[in-house]
Amino acid sequence: MSIFKINNEFKPAGDQPKAIQGLTEGVEKGERYQTLLGVTGSGKTFTAANVIANIGKPTLVIAHNKTLAAQLAQEYREFFPENAVHYFVSYYDFYQPEAYLPVTDTYIEKEAMINEEIDRLRHASTQSLLTRRDVIVVASVSCIYGLGSPEEYEKVNMKIEKGANISRADFIRELIRIHFTRTNADVNPGQFRALGSAVEIMPTSERNIFRIEIEEGTISKISRIDGVTRSIISEPEVFFLFPAKHFITAEDQLERAFNSIKSELTDQLELFKKEGKILEADRLKRRTSYDLALIREVGYCNGIENYSRHFSGKKPGEAPDTLLSYFPHKADGSPDFLTIIDESHVTIPQIGGMYAGDKSRKDTLIEHGFRLPSARDNRPLKFEEFEKNVGQVIFTSATPSKFEKEHSTKVVEQVIRPTGLIDPEVLVRPIQVGQTRLPAPDAAGYGGQVFDFIKEAEAVIKKGGRAIATTLTKKMAEDLSEYLKEKKIKASYLHSDIKTIERIEILTAFRRGEFDVLVGVNLLREGLDLPEVMFIGILDADKEGFLRSETSLIQIIGRAARNVEGRVILYADTVTGSMERAIGETNRRRGIQVAYNTKHGITPKTIIKKIKDITDTLDREHHQAVDTLLETDAKLFEKNPKKLIKAKMNEMEEAVKVLDFESAAILRDELKVLESRLEKSEKSKKKKAA
Repeated sequence: MSIFKINNEFKPAGDQPKAIQGLTEGVEKGERYQTLLGVTGSGKTFTAANVIANIGKPTLVIAHNKTLAAQLAQEYREFFPENAVHYFVSYYDFYQPEAYLPVTDTYIEKEAMINEEIDRLRHASTQSLLTRRDVIVVASVSCIYGLGSPEEYEKVNMKIEKGANISRADFIRELIRIHFTRTNADVNPGQFRALGSAVEIMPTSERNIFRIEIEEGTISKISRIDGVTRSIISEPEVFFLFPAKHFITAEDQLERAFNSIKSELTDQLELFKKEGKILEADRLKRRTSYDLALIREVGYCNGIENYSRHFSGKKPGEAPDTLLSYFPHKADGSPDFLTIIDESHVTIPQIGGMYAGDKSRKDTLIEHGFRLPSARDNRPLKFEEFEKNVGQVIFTSATPSKFEKEHSTKVVEQVIRPTGLIDPEVLVRPIQVGQTRLPAPDAAGYGGQVFDFIKEAEAVIKKGGRAIATTLTKKMAEDLSEYLKEKKIKASYLHSDIKTIERIEILTAFRRGEFDVLVGVNLLREGLDLPEVMFIGILDADKEGFLRSETSLIQIIGRAARNVEGRVILYADTVTGSMERAIGETNRRRGIQVAYNTKHGITPKTIIKKIKDITDTLDREHHQAVDTLLETDAKLFEKNPKKLIKAKMNEMEEAVKVLDFESAAILRDELKVLESRLEKSEKSKKKKAA
């Protein structure tokens, strides 16, 4: 019986049963690489989920950006509500890597802003992998960057058990040893505070507090407390506390690491002196000596990850530990988990290019004395190392690239959609080159690609649908968006300068109908799932390049395949090779889909999909916290509602003072409900009195 229990609300349909069977058989036979060639909207994620359930192995799902990873994590959580589905991406909200520009003699210090919530989710991922097997981790390509050793991370976890003998002072020292920090304010993940004989700890992987009560050198009670409401959730007899950081070094290894760093420094200084690099030698000596002194005193320095090879004990050039190291391995060291690479035509090139970019930057820093040569070992995996560490792989893409085609021993095609939807009709219309960007219509009423797009978009909007325009530049996207607004069409633009959260908000607003036309440059990176879109206009489709390649065109065309009335117009004065191949492949798929629908008497239906974004989970947790508070305060409300409301007002104001806006928002929403209930109660009393 599989360790994964898939939600049986949906049943495989269309090409899905055949694809699930084919991929499952391939994994069971030991196929190293397989490809799921699934058209947009055919339910590739659902097919992959069924394969995971059939195989019953921990699974890594890799996406090419954070937004897509979040959407996939949400989908897998819906498919596997009883199993552990985690989200693992880079924890930086802002990251400026350390660099040196020799031409201008400019040194750029590393700057980073860590998102504490994402750091918590990263710890939740690694802790699940070390404690259970029914785990799916949806990650961005950051999963191939260096992470602390799983052996050391697991080795130093604390077993906290009721009845164990330990003094309060020793218990606090143990917490500090595994990198928890002490606070006198509210406890956050990775922190603890001492209150009399009790110690309150918030593990890095969750938002609940563990209260440990120690009496006469013995742990007398363990309470798991809700971090917001302070209500007791449970009283466990025992729990395991993992370190607050992934990079853990045993104390007996520290001295060895310091000696190794000093030895490397001596060798590099001698090399610089031989080469006559006096300035570089002095710079390196001062930087390294300062870092070592700081690490010895406080256990940390800015850029400590550049010494990771020395602290881990790995050899020069050896692959670093990454998230992949936390997945289970067989006795012979080979991976014992499944890997699914989503949108592989984009993700594989990203993985392949990360090492070279990192190495180039590090080489410059080392050459000019800013870092020791061992800094090169703080790096992402090389592609061949990645291949060695992932075991069996399933690529999923509507347009597999050369790598997938050459390496896959089995390609499973998923052309038929469960909804019966067919690929959109594709037309080609002229741009009318030589006119200005926004020309006046000619005698026949045709004014080039922009006016034609407007005419088509207006017709779609009247039907209650949405339209998308893709341009070649950010400036064109912004200008066209403004021009559409002037024509009384509600529009917005989307491109790479817009931050992740804002992009999600724009896409959600588009689906809700807050505006009708979305103008973008490279909309492929979003992992768009927009069933409301009836029409897509691809402007300047004959300008060969990345944005108008065969792969890009097929992907864009597929965005209109979730609506039964989907249509695509390619505006071009000549039909390029990429256009010809993209149109040919689309028509091939349409032929298969129409024949299948005719044979089985299927009438296509537009996908009906709930409008949500990745903040849904946070909203749900927020509402659950409000409901819990209301339940807890029910008796107090019955006794004296006005007194309770006043107390809650004070609590909310205090939360705002200490910048605890999350708690303040929960209290605010509880107050709204309490005030509404009080108002209804008083109206009811007045009616009875009358």
